[in-house]
Amino acid sequence: MKKIINFFKQSYANDRLAFYAEIVETTVLIIASAVLSFTILDPATTIFVPLYLVGSLLAVFSTYRRGSSAIVLCCWFTIMNSWAFVQLFIL
Repeated sequence: MKKIINFFKQSYANDRLAFYAEIVETTVLIIASAVLSFTILDPATTIFVPLYLVGSLLAVFSTYRRGSSAIVLCCWFTIMNSWAFVQLFIL
């Protein structure tokens, strides 16, 4: 348990802005995933698509701040979630 607490302390100390972005990102993506899971037979796309988009944008921001190579995957998710958002709300 002490290692987990130290991990979060170090993450916070290294980059507070990225840390808070990651906390919000995680919360938003958990909510989006739960909405999708609970509405799978009649998906609530107008709820989970924007949440996934916000989460993926925050992921790009935090991976950029941290200098992580995971930014490639986060950018891919952002592009896909943006396309889903455009199809759902604009087209």
